[in-house]
Amino acid sequence: MTATDRSIELIKTAAQAAADKLAHDIIAYDVSDVLAITDAFLLASAPNDRQVKSIVDEIEERLSKELGAKPVRREGDRDARWVLLDYVDIVVHVQHSEERVFYALERLWKDCPQLDLPADALATHGKAAEHAKAKAADEDDLDGELR
Repeated sequence: MTATDRSIELIKTAAQAAADKLAHDIIAYDVSDVLAITDAFLLASAPNDRQVKSIVDEIEERLSKELGAKPVRREGDRDARWVLLDYVDIVVHVQHSEERVFYALERLWKDCPQLDLPADALATHGKAAEHAKAKAADEDDLDGELR
């Protein structure tokens, strides 16, 4: 079994929405062969809680406006470290970059086929690492100035 056309449409729209809000490392997996509860997972991350929430809000708004889809469940809003949107056909995970590294969902789903995503979403690959390097360099510069 493979992800339905509806699931793929939801994934692509959600991925574009996440990319438009500068999410990092957007990736989608077809999990329909291993899970009976959903067809696909979308993973995205951001370097801070505010951006996680912004990405989630944009995904939810776009899927509602463009495809008439509303999540049946939304979890993790309070801390905005890992927010899950369950649309039945797809599940969207938007994680703070630290949670993304710690939980390593890609490792769990690496044997599942990746779904094609819009070019803007693909361009986000490696952005978390770039952000971490830039942040480390800024912190090193600040440490140097304080000495």
